[in-house]
Amino acid sequence: MKPTVVVFGSINIDLVARVQRLPRPGETLTGQRFETTPGGKGANQAVAAARMGARTAMVGRVGADAFGEQLLASLAENGVATDAVLRDTEAHTGVALINVAENGHNAIVVVPGANGRVEQADVERLRPLLEQAAVLLVQLEIPQETVLAALRLAREMGVRTILDPAPVHENLPDELLAFCDILTPNEHEAAVLVGGAIETAVEASEAAEALRARGAQVAILTRGEKGATVAVADGVWHQPPFRVNAVDTVGAGDAFNGALAVALAEGYDVATAVRWASAAGALAVQRQGAQRAMPRRDEVLALVEMRRVS
Repeated sequence: MKPTVVVFGSINIDLVARVQRLPRPGETLTGQRFETTPGGKGANQAVAAARMGARTAMVGRVGADAFGEQLLASLAENGVATDAVLRDTEAHTGVALINVAENGHNAIVVVPGANGRVEQADVERLRPLLEQAAVLLVQLEIPQETVLAALRLAREMGVRTILDPAPVHENLPDELLAFCDILTPNEHEAAVLVGGAIETAVEASEAAEALRARGAQVAILTRGEKGATVAVADGVWHQPPFRVNAVDTVGAGDAFNGALAVALAEGYDVATAVRWASAAGALAVQRQGAQRAMPRRDEVLALVEMRRVS
């Protein structure tokens, strides 16, 4: 069976240090705990989509090393098809060095490794997967020109696209946004893309509209505990947050994007998809880790229903 959601992007091993607070420049802190977990924005979003019940396939690269095998096994255990993931013999598996503070805030350094070598040949492996797929989900932890090629292919094949512009690029070309159906920056990423601070609801609305004007058909600006701002062709509206106590925000955006992709793939409208996505993000921040924090479909729908009747 062909997948409903295809994720084209990064696959990393996350090396996570739990600390009381994030270090200041030049400061050395003693951590409280260390762990090695599967990660990478692409892989996280693939797991999120699979746990939401979608047939999901991953396209990308890992190194021909122990980390790579561990990551492929984790994807498979979560129901993600990995036949189109290349084992690159000339690069190490991507690594993310993550500090997570007690208040849930994080600081991340990514060393791309094999992710940085994703190229046109990898885009070609997308083609058979996209033939019956509904949504292609991409990020910017692989080369930008390769992301553009993937978005172009999806547009040619009539597949809806979601671009999570992380890590953010200051000079993201309008051409990239023009091939993007839905853009999902967080508040910081949107501020970089529009060249101005975003602190108020009005500024968030203006930023979302500006990103639509640059080419994205829909701009969804995620604002954490402040909810999300959504710009569509006929206006801008606000998705209220699901109030929770955050433990770890590492996987929140990935949970959001995975759930968004699944809802859209199943034919729901943008408003419903954003509600699902917001609920998924709220559930993810209540748990530690990235992939293991991704919620399951029944949890997300239960939270959405609880909000609807409350």
